[in-house]
Amino acid sequence: MSDIEKKEDQTIEEVKFTLDDCSPELRQVVEFEEVPEELLDMLINVYKASEPTSREAWDQLPASAQNVLDNFEQFHALIALSQSYSGVDFLGEMQETEKPSDMTDEEYTDYKAVMLDKVLHNCVKDMCKQLKKARRNPPMKREFQEIFKK
Repeated sequence: MSDIEKKEDQTIEEVKFTLDDCSPELRQVVEFEEVPEELLDMLINVYKASEPTSREAWDQLPASAQNVLDNFEQFHALIALSQSYSGVDFLGEMQETEKPSDMTDEEYTDYKAVMLDKVLHNCVKDMCKQLKKARRNPPMKREFQEIFKK
């Protein structure tokens, strides 16, 4: 058997994360928001993939906005949830949208990827705006904190 045949014969192991592989803060968000089972895989994968972007946004927030939450992990969990729901909504809308006749399949795929990236980026921006607003709005601040009370 050649090396190529051996490589083709080997099965590729897919890494499957569970909530146990994630922070307690994400588990709290899932429980508090009663995230449906069907969304968990996507949420966990978004959570794992979005950490660098979430960290960058967190580091750029003023300390007064960071203080609305207890730590970065809470922020990261909220971002992942927001991105998951927004991503599902966007993908659902795109399935109902016909490809423009002047676009190739590849162009349309690229367009969808760029638009999805914008949707996910907007989730981060929106969460940052909400935290900045919450620092001067006690009821809004309590709403954020309520999610993470044990």
